[in-house]
Amino acid sequence: MEISILAASAALAAALIALVVYHLAFAAPALRRLAAALTAHDELLGGGHGASGTQRLSSLEEAHIELGRRAERAELRLRELDALSRTDVSRIGFVRYDAFQDTGSELSYALALLNRQGDGVVLSSIYSRTDTRTFGKRVEAFKSVVHASVEELAAIEQAQGSSGRPS
Repeated sequence: MEISILAASAALAAALIALVVYHLAFAAPALRRLAAALTAHDELLGGGHGASGTQRLSSLEEAHIELGRRAERAELRLRELDALSRTDVSRIGFVRYDAFQDTGSELSYALALLNRQGDGVVLSSIYSRTDTRTFGKRVEAFKSVVHASVEELAAIEQAQGSSGRPS
């Protein structure tokens, strides 16, 4: 029986030695390579700031959500500005002329102030040696609602061709 215990102990020792050799030869280097790959993975995902990959993904997700909120606010503001721009006076036409033969220097004028749809007003100031008269006429879709002079029509046409940007 003593031989069997001794044989069992020898077999156990041999098995343990084989496990240690296997561990040192195969398992430990594989675990070191795996640990190095995991560290490199975390460095890549962590952005090199010492953060773990999970922390980096979490911060990227938060940044994505915040960018979504900002985009929604920008879209809302863009809609507000677009609605406002439809009614602003962005098309302007200005024509100077001599209303009478005995006056010079083109002191009379027609000024068209219109929005993008061509709605607004054309103002005329007629200068003579004795007085100055000013008239205002409503404009809809780039057409005067009441009879307009040649100069007023020219100012409306000029406004229609303008982009609303300063030249």
